[in-house]
Parts: sequence; C-alpha cells; structure tokens
Amino acid sequence: MAGILEKRRTLHKQLAEQQYTNDQLQSQIEQLQTLANLGMVSAMIAHEINNILTPLENYAHLAIQNPDDEALIFKALRKTAANSQRASKILEAILSMTNDQDQVKTDCRINALVDDVFLCLARDFARDNINVSIQIPEDLTVRAQPVCLQQVLMNLILNAREAMLPKGGKLTIRAGQSHDSVMIEVADTGCGIEPDNLAKIFQPFFTTKDNKSKSERPGAGLGLAFCKKVVDGHNGIISVESEPGRGTTFKIILPKDS
Repeated sequence: MAGILEKRRTLHKQLAEQQYTNDQLQSQIEQLQTLANLGMVSAMIAHEINNILTPLENYAHLAIQNPDDEALIFKALRKTAANSQRASKILEAILSMTNDQDQVKTDCRINALVDDVFLCLARDFARDNINVSIQIPEDLTVRAQPVCLQQVLMNLILNAREAMLPKGGKLTIRAGQSHDSVMIEVADTGCGIEPDNLAKIFQPFFTTKDNKSKSERPGAGLGLAFCKKVVDGHNGIISVESEPGRGTTFKIILPKDS
C-alpha cells in the first residue's frame, strides 16, 4: 500500500512539473506570436505607406520642375496634402484591423473609389501602352471602409500594371451586383501567374517578383495579403484566376451590408 501511495505522489509531482513546463512554453509561444504579429503589422504599414509615398514624390518633383506655374504648384500641393491625410487614415485602418476593432463603414460609390485611386497614383497608364477600361455602373455602391477598399484596389491595379510591363496591354476594372452582393473585378492581359503559385498568392511574404523582375517595385509579398485581410474583414471573398502568358483576374465579392 505504501508503495502505491509513493508511486501516486511521484506521478502527481511529474504531472505538476510537466504542466509547469507546458505553461512556460505556452507563455513563450504567446510572446513570440505577439512579436510576429507586430512584425506583420509593421511590414504591412510600410508596404501600404510606400504605395502612397511614390505619388507624393512625383507631385514634389512636378512642383520643383515648374517653379513659375502657380496653378500647377497649388494643384501638386493640394494632392500632396490629400495623400498625406490618406496615409494617416491607412495607418489607423491597419492598426484597427490588427486589433480586431470594428471599422466605420459607409456607402461607397465604387466609381469614385477607382477614380480616386488613379488620381492618387498620378500615373499615365497610356504612356506604358496600357489601355484602361472601367466598366462600373455610375450609381453602384457598396458598404465598406472606404480607405481600406481603396487601398485594395490600388494594390490590384499596381500589380496589374507591373504584370503588363514593358509590353503594355489592357487593364479592365468592372463591377456589378446581385440581390445580396457586389462583385468587383480587376483583370489584366499581363504575364500571368504560374499554377503552382496560385494557392500561395495570398500568403504573407510570398512574392513572384525576384531580383531579375522588370517590376519597378521590389516584391515584399504583402500587398495581396493585405487585400485578403481587408476583404475578410468585410465578410467578403477574394479569388484569382490566371493563365501564364494570357493574364490574371482578381475577383472580390462583398455582401451589400458588409
């Protein structure tokens, strides 16, 4: 009997020690996860703010190169101020997303969001031999967080442009609605995505751009991960179809009351 009791005490002691070890490991995992999340947030912020800094630089150069054109300088300064405010809103939105905070959604006119993206980019796509076709009903709206959805569209449009460089091609942005959802598509006739990469395309830090790529921007592998996080936050779906050498289509489906 004494032997059985001793074995039980030893077993309880071993279980207690194992539980303590497990608790310590769980605590370390949680700390590492916090650091990993912090790194992801920092990287996403850097990626999205960089998308805004490029046109800001373009506006500044435009003003410097035309010191006597007061109207042009005023226009460049006004757009610089608007993009600076946009950068601040993007920062707030990303921090809210990572903290799982509810974001204020409004009824957004999709045509206006797309127009603002092109104004923000300050790029003439025709100079890259890219024909832009926008097929969106004028009055079509979706309930969304405007700066986040706009940033999703910016990422998809920039990716489409880069996929068509240097040859050029056609960029098509279309939208429509059903009885309970809104669909937005961004399609290009660029280089396409290899089938093996399609399943990984929305993973953080996965990129198809390498040092030999003709892309103007190095690939961080965060733009599409950001897009997915935003769309998920709107209870929507983002998908991709692509054929190497023929082009790529990204499709977003959002509930009308997201």
